[in-house]
Formats: sequence, C-alpha cells, structure tokens
Amino acid sequence: MPFASLGLSPALAAAAAAQGFQSPTPIQAEAIPPILRGADLLGQAQTGSGKTAAFALPLLQRVQETRLPGQRNVQALVLVPTRELAAQVGGVLRGLAAALPSPPRIAVVFGGVSINPQMMALRGGADVVVATPGRLLDLVEHNALRLSGAGLLVLDEADRLLGLGFADELQRVLALLPRQRQNLLFSATFPDEVQQLAQRLLRDPVRAEIAATPTHAPDIQERAIQVDPERRTQLLRHLVQTHGWSRVLVFVATQYAAEHVAEKLYKAGIFASPFHGGLSQGARKQVLQEFKDERWQVVVTTDLAARGIDIAQLPAVVNYDLPRSAVDYVHRIGRTGRAGEGGVAVSFISADTQTHWQLIEKRQGRKIPHGQMPGFEPTKTAPAAAVPGIGGVKGRRPSKKDKLRAAGLLPPLGQSSE
Repeated sequence: MPFASLGLSPALAAAAAAQGFQSPTPIQAEAIPPILRGADLLGQAQTGSGKTAAFALPLLQRVQETRLPGQRNVQALVLVPTRELAAQVGGVLRGLAAALPSPPRIAVVFGGVSINPQMMALRGGADVVVATPGRLLDLVEHNALRLSGAGLLVLDEADRLLGLGFADELQRVLALLPRQRQNLLFSATFPDEVQQLAQRLLRDPVRAEIAATPTHAPDIQERAIQVDPERRTQLLRHLVQTHGWSRVLVFVATQYAAEHVAEKLYKAGIFASPFHGGLSQGARKQVLQEFKDERWQVVVTTDLAARGIDIAQLPAVVNYDLPRSAVDYVHRIGRTGRAGEGGVAVSFISADTQTHWQLIEKRQGRKIPHGQMPGFEPTKTAPAAAVPGIGGVKGRRPSKKDKLRAAGLLPPLGQSSE
C-alpha cells in the first residue's frame, strides 16, 4: 500500500519515501486517514511501530493546507515528556518537511538548556512547536509565543505526560489552547488515567489500536536470568563478551547505579558510559550520538532512556534492575526489535525480586522463560521475613508501616493494634 493511497499529497508521499518509509506500517495506515479528515484520534501501538510518522505526516499536510502566506502563528503543538523525545520528534518532522516546496517552520523547545536561544529562534514565529510542558509554559510567560491559534494538539507518550509532575502543567497548557481544535493521543500503553483524559479531551475519537499480535509484535527474544545481586555486573560483562553484542542498553534504578556500573565495565575493558538526568543536556546528547555511532558498546541508563529513544538496530537490552512497573518493562525492552529488526531483552532477577518479577509477568498475562547461567548460579534465598505481595508491582521498597512492623513497633498484618 503506497502512502499516497492514504490521502497524503504527492509531495508528502515523496518526502516519506525520501526518509526511508517504504510503505505504511499498521498504525500509520490506521491513523493517517482519520487525522487528515480532522478527526480526534486515540492511537495505540507497540514501540518501534512508526507512531511518530503516523501523526507527523498528516500534521504537516494539515498545516500546509491551513497556513496563510507570511503567517507564523503556531498552528500545531506536539507535547512530549522528555528532551530526547522532543529532539527525536522534531528531527522526524524537519526531515519530512525539508522535502516540501514551502516547508513550515518547526521549533523544538525543552528545558535543561538556556531559554535565550530558544526565544531568539521563535522571533520569526513557528508553524509547528514540539515541546516539553515546562519549557513551553516558560516561553509563553516570556511572550515568546502564543498558543491561541493552535488548532491541532498531539500528546505523544500520553501516559508519561500524566506522571512525573506533568499533569498540572498539562492542564495549564490545555487552558491556553483554543477550545475548537483537533486532539491526537499516542502511546504504547493507555492506563486508566490516560483513558480518563481521553474521555475528557477527545470528541468522538477514532481508535487506532494495533494489538501486539505475532504479525505486528516486535521480534524480541525475552529471558530472565536468576543471579545474586552482587554478581550482576560480572554476569553482564560475561553476556556482552559471550554474545558479542555491538551495543547494549542497560537499565538501572538510580543515577548512582548508572555511574557505578558503567565505571566497573569500563575498568574491565568494555567501552561503557552512563546516561541519566543528572548529566547536562549537551552531555546527554553526546552520549546518545556516540552510542548510535557505535563508539560506546554499553550505555548504562535510568528510565530516562526507556521512551522516545530510537537507536536503529540495537541488538540487546538488559534490565540490570527490574523496572518499577509492567508498563515500564514494555517501554524498556521496546528500545530493541524496532523497525522490523530482531532483538534480545534480558532481565536479572534475584531471590528478593522474584515476587516483583512474577507480578510483572502477571500484568503482562504471560510467562517469560527464565533460568540460571552456568558459573553464576544464585546462592541466596528470599528473606524469611518477606511478605509476598507487599510493595505491589510499583516496586519492592517497604512502606513506613512495613518498616515499623519489621521493628516490632506495629503488629503484623492481620492482627489488631488494640
């Protein structure tokens, strides 16, 4: 099926081909026609399925159709949760727009860098703005742009926009937009809070949902390996060397762990670098580019890299620390097996994370093969005081009441304090 058959103009169909889009992916085929008709849309598909182009192509066409000569008012707004995703979405839009006869002006703005260059860049106006919520609001307060004419809104990674403190900022942004507009929500997962937002925000939306069937699911070979926590770095080094992975994205729980594990690997002769929110924007950009250029073999990262990071032909992902939720697991492993390529996702589990791993499996409705690696067999067992199920799928940190029970200051669960 050619892109032109979806209703795209010949110029945009040619632009898609020039950017390497040979034919529409399922989510693109489902989403592009209703977006071109002006309908609201709820788009859900697995990571690596082409969601960005699914809204970028029709967005550019609608901007081209409505833009007046010489006009530089913001017509379309794309909200994203991270700087990296903003840069990636902006890159896709600019790449497609460059092939158009009269390309729209696209601005990409995010925090973590000086606001002054972004304000200077907006002096000539912009047709399309890709932004993180906080920096967007800063620019509005500085009168660098106005959103009263933005007739098209895209929420990319909508579930993440409702977390990490973005919910209040999102409401403030929505209040600045015209009431009559087209709304598009895209994400790989749609938990309850996003469904509630969709009900409030969308009007008679078209649902473009591509299930992870064997036909559409990414080719990711998943497995879990049982190992004692203190031997995880040794096992990671063994896997990297044994399998000869050219690049590996390793997920850990904290910025300190990213620095620590990367340093251990580097000292062992593996080119590894940390990547986390504590680095400057320039350093983060450099690490990602060097990783894409295969100058780093391993990047050890927090969940900062779990979404919006598109690294072509990434062979493997390793969960050194388990994610806090099943949704985060889906996004983490989705960094590999993209665009029809195969990939490997390995998770390390120990005696004290076994219950959490089982909850992740339960939320996904399937079992993932797991076992032991010769030479790295675990020796530890689950603590006798552990109470199965406490902590839930969000993590295994004990609550304040759990700590008081362990200290004997509160009665055990099921017993009255009277």
